[in-house]
Amino acid sequence: MPMFGPMFGPGLDPGSSFAELLRRVAPHALPGGSLGDASEPPLLDVTHGTTVVAIRYDRGVAMAGDRQATTGFSIASRRIEKVFPADDHSGVAIAGAAGPAVEMVRLFQTQLEHYEKIEGEPLSLEGKANQLAQMVRANLPAAMQGFPVVPLFAGYDHRRERGRVFSFDVTGGKYEEADYQANGSGGIHARNWIKAGWSEALPADDVIALAIRSLFAAADEDTATGGPDLVRRIFPTIAVIDADGYRALDDDDVEQRADALLGGPERGGSE
Repeated sequence: MPMFGPMFGPGLDPGSSFAELLRRVAPHALPGGSLGDASEPPLLDVTHGTTVVAIRYDRGVAMAGDRQATTGFSIASRRIEKVFPADDHSGVAIAGAAGPAVEMVRLFQTQLEHYEKIEGEPLSLEGKANQLAQMVRANLPAAMQGFPVVPLFAGYDHRRERGRVFSFDVTGGKYEEADYQANGSGGIHARNWIKAGWSEALPADDVIALAIRSLFAAADEDTATGGPDLVRRIFPTIAVIDADGYRALDDDDVEQRADALLGGPERGGSE
């Protein structure tokens, strides 16, 4: 038997927008929907994700994030995930209030899947960035309470046959970056490192190395950014997006790359 969703009157159908569907039938399920009035002060310490980066290269784009989350001056988590697939050919990395950010990512993933099922084709990469900008804008009342979400969005654009990177501000402003961007408390330090090492012709492996080095550099300067943890074997989350799709590097792969950059003796570094 076929399944049907809620029925709406003329002019009220939310169409292919899953966020608008939630707004009409379950507004409390939207990110920030249960946080109250924006004039109220924050009532609790908030867990924040810190530094994430996105870097375009000759055939796609790489995204990376450190693994640390903080609450005030304390470490809330050493193994948080900050880089997620948005769909088969795009990804989103989160900085800011961790709880609302993860909720927003899940809603964004569902929205892209919902749109494709309703319309019969995926959104363009620009359209995906616009959808995420609307979600960030809808979170503004929560941001004013101390729950900001500042994502990075990147993906492979099949129409242009290249990777693209988008950043946002807390008001939902969307900005396409020419080549790379970094967000979070250590973003300025990571961005400066990337700026010194990036070039148009870098292959994927070199861009991955640059992303890892930029996060290590940020951790040296920013106390909230997690550096390489050789004791616990905790290393950054890395994903590559190209014409073949979204691919997350497994922990062993990232560990080997990080060890090589740190001069691991088993990989030719100093004893």
